[in-house]
Amino acid sequence: MTSWILIPVAAALTTLGLLTVFRSPPWSPWKLAILAGEFGHWLALPSVLIAGVALPSSPGPDGAMATLLGLMATGLFLKPAWQAARLARPLPARLREGFGDWSGDGYPAFTWRHLFGAGEPAAVAPETLEFAPGLALDFYRPARNGNGLAPCVVVIHGGGWDGGDRRQLPGLNHWLAEQGYAVAAISYRLAPAHRWPAQRDDALAAIAFLKARGPALGIDPARLVLLGRSAGGQIAQSVAYTARDPAIRGVVAFYAPSDLIFGYVNTHEDDMLRSPTLMRQLLGGPPDRERAAYESASPIFHVTREAPPTLLLHGVNDSIAWHRHSERLAERLAAHGVPHLNLLLPWATHAFDFNLRGPGGQLTRYALAWYLARVTEPAGTAT
Repeated sequence: MTSWILIPVAAALTTLGLLTVFRSPPWSPWKLAILAGEFGHWLALPSVLIAGVALPSSPGPDGAMATLLGLMATGLFLKPAWQAARLARPLPARLREGFGDWSGDGYPAFTWRHLFGAGEPAAVAPETLEFAPGLALDFYRPARNGNGLAPCVVVIHGGGWDGGDRRQLPGLNHWLAEQGYAVAAISYRLAPAHRWPAQRDDALAAIAFLKARGPALGIDPARLVLLGRSAGGQIAQSVAYTARDPAIRGVVAFYAPSDLIFGYVNTHEDDMLRSPTLMRQLLGGPPDRERAAYESASPIFHVTREAPPTLLLHGVNDSIAWHRHSERLAERLAAHGVPHLNLLLPWATHAFDFNLRGPGGQLTRYALAWYLARVTEPAGTAT
């Protein structure tokens, strides 16, 4: 293979690897950043191969250029794993500080070996149940729970409030069921046909359904955790902070917008998702005209001392929902003394949890395992 082939291939790999350093530009297919950040360890293999064969096969400047590009791509693709390993070291202490000790703290938060492992969590066939007219949830029974009632994780999908569905990224649902949790992945009404607070009301209806049917479904109606991605994270937080329901033991938000006024004024009309349009069709107009609706839909305005423990996960390179949303919410939670942890992933973009064995996926599983074990402890358990 000549340098005329190696150079463009190495240059393409290096360009892709730069998505572990910089946010995707608005015109780019942003999902390539998931490939670079969460699967880049696999792409490091052809990159290092190019670096190893370029100079011997093409001595001179062209071979040197291909070698240099191959080495750069290798480093960029391995950067997320290296950063994940660094984040993993203090993560147990951070989780302990935020949520208390966990008896299961014995396996590592990140290992290089798991990056290249095969296999997915055992699939759990969900049951589809209607919890409100025209609205359904997929219910995953826990793979193991003994004879008791299991805690239930209510999963709320993303999609910019006008798209997505409850079947989104089911791998995490299977993993949660494998860990002994019931999972209810819910649908909700979408904008623009249905404006806020329809989405919040639908989540509340699903919670009421699960509490009423709890024993029949094998779940403990007093131990629920809300988990949402992106727009679903905003819904989950809004419900958790306003419902004042002791059955909601915690809320987990992945790369969620927590202040829609802040989000509106810090974006532009032609961004990657047309974010201002999404917010206007959800809330009926811009914030200067629909201020009350924006505040109602912004979790940051509803934090109180009684808010449930909160786990936030966000990528610093997220080009869809700015990581400052989670940083600002964490500051508000800290000001009110609410137990919380904000886990920022320096290389990661939106949907970094797509690959549960990737750098982001491993840290996500570890943080979730610790957090859920703590917040779903039966009432009266010593802390």
